[in-house]
Amino acid sequence: MHVPVLYDQVMAWLAPRAGERYIDGTLGGAGHARGILELSAPTGRLLALDADPTAVARAKELLAPFGARVILIQDNFVNLKKRAQEHDFVPVMGVLLDLGLSSWQLDDAERGFSFQQEGPLDMRFDPRQPLTAAQVVNEWPQEELADILWRYGEERHSRRIAREIVAHRPIKTTSELAQLVRRASRGSREKIDPATRTFMALRIFVNQELEALQSTLPQAVDVLAPGGRLLVVAFHSLEDRIVKRFFQQESRDCLCPPEVPACVCGHRASLQVLTRKPLRPSAQEIEQNPRSRSARLRVAAKLQEASHRSVSQPIQHRGVNTWPLARTA
Repeated sequence: MHVPVLYDQVMAWLAPRAGERYIDGTLGGAGHARGILELSAPTGRLLALDADPTAVARAKELLAPFGARVILIQDNFVNLKKRAQEHDFVPVMGVLLDLGLSSWQLDDAERGFSFQQEGPLDMRFDPRQPLTAAQVVNEWPQEELADILWRYGEERHSRRIAREIVAHRPIKTTSELAQLVRRASRGSREKIDPATRTFMALRIFVNQELEALQSTLPQAVDVLAPGGRLLVVAFHSLEDRIVKRFFQQESRDCLCPPEVPACVCGHRASLQVLTRKPLRPSAQEIEQNPRSRSARLRVAAKLQEASHRSVSQPIQHRGVNTWPLARTA
């Protein structure tokens, strides 16, 4: 059975319960989805999305025992609000976004995500989208390619790598690309494989992951009920920075510059940040699953629309007093 990263922390902060609705915007291996459905039995419901059709097909088999309690949709979470409204799935008490790449996607050589396996330069989550990593690597101008590696991978040797790539076009496989990057990064003292940042940058760019995240976070807040929680698991600083800044912005009543004497923006806080610092996996989890080492979880709760009362106090929701803070064992 697939066990996703930070599973215990996610379930504790989401605190699924019977009679409530939840959205998993990144279905992946369905580990979180299964946990939500089990903990919200017998009447909790889940709407789950994934851009990858293979993920949805696998989840249909894995989650079949839960019947009509789960709705599975092949779509990018950038359409989260639209899909929720189409299925009359608003409001919800929790939205989960587990960003990045799933282990089974990384392990499938034919998907082209891994620099450790021979495969085509694909890297698409959704095979219906036209742009592939091969097109970027073989057709993009050198300067634009270098900018992609710097912006989406924070690769310090981006210009050198881009120059090496352009000089050896066409590049057809992941192994070819990885060897070129390693050659261009000779002398690097980083502990990770020199190809790591280049492959990450290409994947993020091909799937427009950062842009999708920025568009989705406000939608997630919109579909939450007061007291409902937004949980985001990020795996690198670019994603985590976007989430951190969004949480900070939406937890403030005014966004005007300090020099403005009175508020003119009209912004009102919609969230209360519940995790001052991101939660990280335990040493035991990292030992069992080394890929979890970079995971970080941030949690926020939607404020009451009228009073903005702190969600650390009991909230009356559908006639039931609920305590939004994480349950302890």
